Amino acid sequence: MPKGYLSLILHAHLPYVRHPEYDEFLEEDWLYEAITETYIPLINMMDGLVHDGIDFHLTMSMTPPLCSMLLDPLLQERYNRNLVKLLELTEKEIDRTRHHDHHYHEVAWFYHNLVKNCLHVFNDKYGRNLVGAFRKFQEMGKLEIITCGATHGFLPLMTDYPEAVRAQIMVARDHYQECFGCPPRGIWLPECAYTPGIEKFLQEAEIRWFIVDTHGLIHAEPRPQHSIFSPVFTRCGPAAFGRDVESSKQVWSAEEGYPGDSDYRDFYRDIGYDLDFEYIKNYIQPNGMRKFTGLKYHRITGKTEYKEVYRPEWAREKAASHAGNFMFNREKQVEHLHGAMGIEPIIISPYDAELFGHWWFEGPMFLDYLLRKIACDQDTLKTITPSEYLTKFSTHQIATPSASSWGNKGYWDVWLEGSNSWIYPHLHIAAERMTELARQFRDCYGLTERAMKQAARELLLAQSSDWAFIMKTGTMVPYAVKRTKDHLNRFNRLYDQIKTNQIDQDFLGNCEWRNNIFPNINWRYYS
Repeated sequence: MPKGYLSLILHAHLPYVRHPEYDEFLEEDWLYEAITETYIPLINMMDGLVHDGIDFHLTMSMTPPLCSMLLDPLLQERYNRNLVKLLELTEKEIDRTRHHDHHYHEVAWFYHNLVKNCLHVFNDKYGRNLVGAFRKFQEMGKLEIITCGATHGFLPLMTDYPEAVRAQIMVARDHYQECFGCPPRGIWLPECAYTPGIEKFLQEAEIRWFIVDTHGLIHAEPRPQHSIFSPVFTRCGPAAFGRDVESSKQVWSAEEGYPGDSDYRDFYRDIGYDLDFEYIKNYIQPNGMRKFTGLKYHRITGKTEYKEVYRPEWAREKAASHAGNFMFNREKQVEHLHGAMGIEPIIISPYDAELFGHWWFEGPMFLDYLLRKIACDQDTLKTITPSEYLTKFSTHQIATPSASSWGNKGYWDVWLEGSNSWIYPHLHIAAERMTELARQFRDCYGLTERAMKQAARELLLAQSSDWAFIMKTGTMVPYAVKRTKDHLNRFNRLYDQIKTNQIDQDFLGNCEWRNNIFPNINWRYYS
């Protein structure tokens, strides 16, 4: 019998970015990069573990915006086009590096094989349906997929408009069921942001558990007997699990954690910026603006501008070493907790999924080695999902977590400060107006119901926490501002048209063409 359990939880999320009005759109690259560097490597990892008979239990959120984009035929075709173009670039790179240092030539071949594998997995193995690929692992009992807010809306800043919170949860629940054929058992609250009262909406959606940051559980009322190493049940029913600080820092921190190792691939050195413009121009933006291609030839090396060539075999060896170190530390942690508390603790280790592969290129290798080592090299701990832990240990303390998030300073500062606070009065008025419409036109049908559905979509998309986050961090700010304003403007125009029974069918059709998320949305959740 193990002395304790490790629950690895990956949060897979991207904002909803889909622009059919353009042939190419820079921000759509966020999705294409994540598929190539994170989602397909994770699928390959799990396929390999299953093939080799390795027992593993992993948890992963797949947010509604991400699933919607992965299932969208337009974006699927554009991703395939992106891969074909990237494969062509790797072939040019094989030729260009042929007379360079042979290590550069080896890396060019490495990328060529990587892109070929992505094309095979995406098109041939899974028929462009990556949601179905992850669903397969859930149905095998190896992966638990959980949901999130419908558009990753920051729920604590909506609580004065409870119908808006309810819609974020219930629309997400419905969408999950459409994607995965069953209801979700757990939820990743957007930004791990919790404030007391949210759990009643989770209970209505029959969601059994959620995650809070460390201080959200440590400062629960009453204080949890087992700190963050055992869940608590809220008074409404759903259980709260707390994030473990120690395991998070080892993986998350670029300064103190594994990703900053000198042998790992350097994220910022990319041939889209390094090579001659005339050579690379057909593989960057049509307007000539440079961008990342994903082909990076250098390892981190050190903190200076000088970078040495990337050596994939060295990086793989380092990933195996770090996986062993991580497992050793969790073994010692579990042994200590089991001895001190007299229970079989659960260590909750949540991370952004995109850390593994996109930001930390070797992250999927690390996970692969870690899961294999845990299954084969020790018997102190086992991997488990939170749902499995609640089934195995069904009695827990009742407590109310404290308000918290996993953002900087632990509360709302990232999403409510000088750069982005202007959005909330507009979002609140729109939420109030959506509730008004839902109650006044509860029995509508036909064109009015189409407009009601689109109004709900525009409001949900405007509420995405991604826009406030981008405004705070200072990257792509004009795009985040424009998205917020565009969705609010469309919502308000639809509101006026519905109220006056003067719906412009051309305008409505254009909105539906641009933002087709949640085709079966139940807007009556706002009533």
